[in-house]
Amino acid sequence: MRTELVTTLKRHATELLSELDRNKEPILITQHGVPSAYLVDVDTYEALQHRMSLLEGIARGEKAVEEGRMLTHAQAKKRMNRWLK
Repeated sequence: MRTELVTTLKRHATELLSELDRNKEPILITQHGVPSAYLVDVDTYEALQHRMSLLEGIARGEKAVEEGRMLTHAQAKKRMNRWLK
């Protein structure tokens, strides 16, 4: 992964964005030598958000199982039928 200074981003934003669009490789932006932000292209960001949403749903499901909040197949089918009407 490439690392750039925040001043480089300020001075060469257009070029960095063009490279980002071409390469799809995130760029780590540092400020005073400390990581400050990641610059990613829109498609990558949206894909990450979608994956995060799926993983959060799985985590909620695992927590529900741990807490004993489960339904039988018949109960789930009954609920789904109500939603699908």
